[in-house]
Amino acid sequence: MTPNPPDLATALQPAAPAAGENSRAAASCSIVIFGASGDLTKRKLIPALYEIASQKPAAPRFAVIGFARTPTSDDAFRKTAAEAAGSNGSSGLAGGAAGGPTGSMGDEKGGNEKPGDEKLRDFVQSFTYVAGEYDQPDAYQNLSRKLDEVDRERQLGGNRLYYLATPPAVYPQVIEQIRKAGLAQPKGNSWTRMIVEKPFGRDLASARELNHIVLGAFAESQVYRIDHYLGKDTVQNLLVLRFGNGIFEPLWNRNYIDHVQITVAESLGVEQRAAFYEHAGALRDMVQSHVLQLASLVALEPPAAFDADDLRNEKIKVLQSIRPYTPEVVARDIIRGQYAAGTAGGGKNVPGYRQEPGVSPSSTTETYVAARLLIDNWRWADVPFYLRTGKRLARQVSEIAIHFRRAPHLVFRGQGLDANWLVLNIQPEEGISICFYAKLPGQEMRLKQVSMNFSYHGAFGAGERSAYATLVADCMRGDATLFDRADGVEAAWSLVDPISEVWRENKAPLANYVAGSWGPREADELLERDGRYWRKP
Repeated sequence: MTPNPPDLATALQPAAPAAGENSRAAASCSIVIFGASGDLTKRKLIPALYEIASQKPAAPRFAVIGFARTPTSDDAFRKTAAEAAGSNGSSGLAGGAAGGPTGSMGDEKGGNEKPGDEKLRDFVQSFTYVAGEYDQPDAYQNLSRKLDEVDRERQLGGNRLYYLATPPAVYPQVIEQIRKAGLAQPKGNSWTRMIVEKPFGRDLASARELNHIVLGAFAESQVYRIDHYLGKDTVQNLLVLRFGNGIFEPLWNRNYIDHVQITVAESLGVEQRAAFYEHAGALRDMVQSHVLQLASLVALEPPAAFDADDLRNEKIKVLQSIRPYTPEVVARDIIRGQYAAGTAGGGKNVPGYRQEPGVSPSSTTETYVAARLLIDNWRWADVPFYLRTGKRLARQVSEIAIHFRRAPHLVFRGQGLDANWLVLNIQPEEGISICFYAKLPGQEMRLKQVSMNFSYHGAFGAGERSAYATLVADCMRGDATLFDRADGVEAAWSLVDPISEVWRENKAPLANYVAGSWGPREADELLERDGRYWRKP
């Protein structure tokens, strides 16, 4: 039986680092991937670990133990790892080049260089495998013995990182068995941490229950709830833009900003995720996590210091300041949509959501959400945040667009001047753009909108780093700044649950939009009634 954890307020009190904790250097450790035979491990985690291992001489030493129900040998697991790590290049171990699979977001890169055979051999030699059912105590005893063996052989200091890459329904079983096997708490000067993949619950009640289970086995300081969007350079650079540059922070308030737009658009359809998506939808899959995370980072107050506790405290204040969604507000300010048949990918005909394999012909699951969000505090009073996310949209793009107020007195009349934009491009190419007006050459006073563009690739000459590599390396260093906290997860669900309730009772219409468009007409009307319009990415 799971012991009672401390109440949430007590669990979240900042604690002094445990012995062995280091917020700067990534320490050597064993990494256990639960769900090692799954798609996430192959597409994201192994390439991310290879990227970390390639960062010599600063790369930490680590060994990887795969744990899954599928029986396989160490050699077979190593071959799978070599294929996954070498998916952007060639590998003698993997039998030649392997085509890199794409995920639903299609935005992660597994590495920036072609791995050679010797490099891959060195990387996969640390990979071993344990097979067993997730609720089978004997399997965790086998895992415990394997961890001790690997630690002795590779001198990893007893440090352990568990990664839950299983389906969310299995999380409670894995956590409970880790606790019963005595694997949750560190020994001596070592540390033990756990990364939990989203979704963390499917509503407020289930998130609270999962937090109860997690905190019954681990201390909050050991738990890293991952959202890979927060590992992207541009998302992190939002904080640098605001708090590292004196020209922006004085403007970051209701006096100068008219409104904020956050777009997370996917060109792909539901693909092979119908079984998951039918029970999740865009609201749970994207708004509760990615989109609200971005909104809180845009809106937060300056933290006292750039550390995990201070930053996450400010994010919580934003979520708690968002005006609640009553049924009347949901009907007025939330648009849900579902894609119909259309074209994508250069004119290719694609089916509507209800015609996708595994989807009910009468499904009311939303594949698109647009929302008007208000934050009731001094900085953002009366500044609307417009959020939108969806599948089968015109193209894949994620951006945060800050729309400034017009100049109070328009000297250049008759020019039809729009206000200025500051745009943070998150994907597909990370960068920042500032849109403003300049005079065209010639004697007449004619103005044209121009852009100053900053590109990560152009400025630094390197490919984008995998967000998963960033976040896993942060966990190895004990830096939880970019991870969510228990109260943050619950605060986000508190906002989303009332919307789900209205939709579950079919008290709001489901708008259709053509695949390959930018969404339903109702989403345009959401802004038009405020005298605004969606920025075209």
